[in-house]
Amino acid sequence: MNGKDTIRFILDGQAIDALPGETIRRAATRNGITIPNMCSGVNAHYRPDGSCRLCVVEVEGERTLAPSCRRMPSEGMNAYAFSSRAVKARKMVMEMLLSEQPARDRSHDPDSRLWKMAEAVGVTETRLPHTETPWPDQSHPAIAVHLDACIHCTNCVRACREVQGNDVIGMAGRGAGARIVFDMADPMGDSTCVACGECVQACPTGALMPAAALDSVGQKTLKIDHSVHSLCPYCGVGCQLDFHVSGGKIVAVDGRDGPANHNRLCVKGRFGFDYVHHPHRLAVPLIRREDAPPKNAAATIDPADPSSHFREASWDEALDHAAAGLKRIIERDGGAALAGFGSAKCSNEEAYLFQKLVRAGFGTNNVDHCTRLCHASSVAALMETIGSGAVTAPFMECANSDVIVVIGANPAVNHPVAATYIKNAVRAGAKLVVMDPRGQALSRHATHMLRFNNGTDVAMLNAMMHVIVEEGLVDEAFIADRTTGFEAIREHLKDFTPEKMAPICGIDADTLRTVARLYAQADAAMIFWGMGVAQHAHGTDNVRCLISLALMCGNIGRKGAGLHPLRGQNNVQGASDSGLIPIVYPDYKKVSDKAVRDRFAAFWGAELTTDPGLTVVEIMKAALAGTVRGLYIMGENPAMSDPDLNTSRAALASLEHLVVQD
Repeated sequence: MNGKDTIRFILDGQAIDALPGETIRRAATRNGITIPNMCSGVNAHYRPDGSCRLCVVEVEGERTLAPSCRRMPSEGMNAYAFSSRAVKARKMVMEMLLSEQPARDRSHDPDSRLWKMAEAVGVTETRLPHTETPWPDQSHPAIAVHLDACIHCTNCVRACREVQGNDVIGMAGRGAGARIVFDMADPMGDSTCVACGECVQACPTGALMPAAALDSVGQKTLKIDHSVHSLCPYCGVGCQLDFHVSGGKIVAVDGRDGPANHNRLCVKGRFGFDYVHHPHRLAVPLIRREDAPPKNAAATIDPADPSSHFREASWDEALDHAAAGLKRIIERDGGAALAGFGSAKCSNEEAYLFQKLVRAGFGTNNVDHCTRLCHASSVAALMETIGSGAVTAPFMECANSDVIVVIGANPAVNHPVAATYIKNAVRAGAKLVVMDPRGQALSRHATHMLRFNNGTDVAMLNAMMHVIVEEGLVDEAFIADRTTGFEAIREHLKDFTPEKMAPICGIDADTLRTVARLYAQADAAMIFWGMGVAQHAHGTDNVRCLISLALMCGNIGRKGAGLHPLRGQNNVQGASDSGLIPIVYPDYKKVSDKAVRDRFAAFWGAELTTDPGLTVVEIMKAALAGTVRGLYIMGENPAMSDPDLNTSRAALASLEHLVVQD
């Protein structure tokens, strides 16, 4: 390599080219050299702390050894990771670390990073006396605390404070009395811990572990058979993870270094997997019994024993029965008498195949999914104003923002990993504006917290835009080059002065002006919004205002700038992109466009209808009216999640044929 931007140094006789900002250990690792390390090797995204002193190197001409996880190389430096002095010091450090541990046969995790490093160093026993053993803390439902294994590496402190931004874990005391504490030395279960488990994944010794992995005496008993790389099944953040499997069951979860999470997870992603093995989950196909009670919207079925209404069937029988009912309705009433609900929890491929089945197989555009009831207003406004229903920047981009606006969303609860990036950005100097009628956890990080009156989003946002326009804070070049219709909105905003809007929205005029100036004068600003904006009688208008605010300030298409609707389920964006919407084919191509329709008809080898499809709400109304007689549901639960459950359940009960795939 040896480019002009690299630094060449010698490590144990080998020439190494370090990249700008790279430590000795990082450069060594990239060149295939492993320097034993403990506290700074667990996660590549953590700030190296140099606490354990295991990765020390000897630098020629210097009196003291240096921790390679923090020491930057200099041009021509001659360093030794495996000199006799460095190796001897490393062995002594390991002996001291082991003096703070139970013996390996009694340790909480005999396979921990500590013991693996002990083997690598060649020291698995210590001559030093063991330190006093603290009592275990079993107060937390998900995390077991055994500080007799703690080596004060402070990984958990950095994980909690600097990565997740929760600031629950800290160090108390001095010297030999130093110890890890939770809040004000509370039991972990009584602290403000949100159970993200970042500390568990960061701990190299077993001092913090999943409670479910330990036996009654606090020792790890689970043996992992294999691990499966997957994606978190909950919110729309997109965290990658590893499911660890033992005996055919998921027993633990770790975060992977995916682009959306960099090893981070939240309580749901790390500990919320017990439903997978719940005894109520169906293991075989079921067909409704012929002697079952008549369908009734108010009927209840014991989830532990559905045999009162259903009988078990083979896959062949169930698939034939499902297909025969759908085919019967098509032949008698036509494809428009059928409909399909897809799912935002399925993959892009599954979503694509499902909408293709409905359109090319059923012969109807009656296909929709849960976006209709969450972010449809966002998609409509985005399509209308910028031509795309997708986010314009990933949430990680807030690391490059000067100002971050969060409105109608509570990411600390609903998108916790995304919230960590927002908190990290604030810690690095970004200004955070939270707009929400309610108080919320993220507000303690905010520069401004605007608790406006319910339903007055448009009034508040128009007042801010009024200030930006009247004070000449708009991005004139961006508006001229990239937008149309600005003069119309300039005229529209004249009546929305902060003084007029303050009594309506409940935010005083001075605050509205201050926040408007803060956003407009930022070099780069991002806006995040959620269901509080979208699931609203004026949801589309709310989103139009947010988009106009961003456009007039040029906060789209640049680093650290953009619009990001926080998606509720894990693949809302992909499901929409793949065509699970009644009025568009995949890639948002309109079903009303003949050229588009002809292209898909030729590609799928099917005749496609020209009739527009029905939405989720319209399908339920059509079922009640008897015009939709059959419904195929994949991964949705309208009997639980629709806004009018009585109507939805009555509609489902009125169907002639209902197929549920879940």
